[in-house]
Amino acid sequence: MMILAVMMVMTISANAMSYNAAKHEALFLSDKMAYELNLTAAQYEAVYEINLDYLMSLNGHGDVFGIWWDRRNADLRFVLNSWQYDKYITLAHFYRPVAWKAGGWTFAVYSHYDRGRFFNPHPKVFVTYRGGNSHRDPRFYADRHVNEPAVHHNAPAVHHNAPAAHRNAPAPAPHHGKPAVAHNDRYGSERHMAMNTNRGNGGHFGRR
Repeated sequence: MMILAVMMVMTISANAMSYNAAKHEALFLSDKMAYELNLTAAQYEAVYEINLDYLMSLNGHGDVFGIWWDRRNADLRFVLNSWQYDKYITLAHFYRPVAWKAGGWTFAVYSHYDRGRFFNPHPKVFVTYRGGNSHRDPRFYADRHVNEPAVHHNAPAVHHNAPAAHRNAPAPAPHHGKPAVAHNDRYGSERHMAMNTNRGNGGHFGRR
């Protein structure tokens, strides 16, 4: 079993990772994070960007848990909600996704998932994002508020017309000089906030 696990770990023999190698590793890692952490589409895109920035910052084994690993965790704390982040730090293949062994980069996520398996479509930024957000501002992802759930505020139609029997009833006579109070204007309304689960409309990816 241990031999099989070792065989499933992928190693890239190089110092600095190329953009093309980094984007494909970031995609595979982010897809699995979206699956296990039940990310929204907005979170998935931000997580991909953060992972890509981290991987593109690696030049040797000293970078694995260096300043850019700290920045990755700080950015993810802004992007993930509290339960997602708490779970993230318990999963070593996400929290410590890269190791330097025998002169190459090793990715722990391959010991948990088949190399060719994806759970979600590629994030939209997969084609366009080439890195750099983590270098701009330590609070770049804090200002994007991507960890807020997608909520639809379309409430059902509310009918204000009272039934005919009550609509035409005379108002009760006033008592002790107080104005009459009409009781035929009651209605119930409900605001229904539904989480959209359609991937293409900002909903959740991953487990149900």
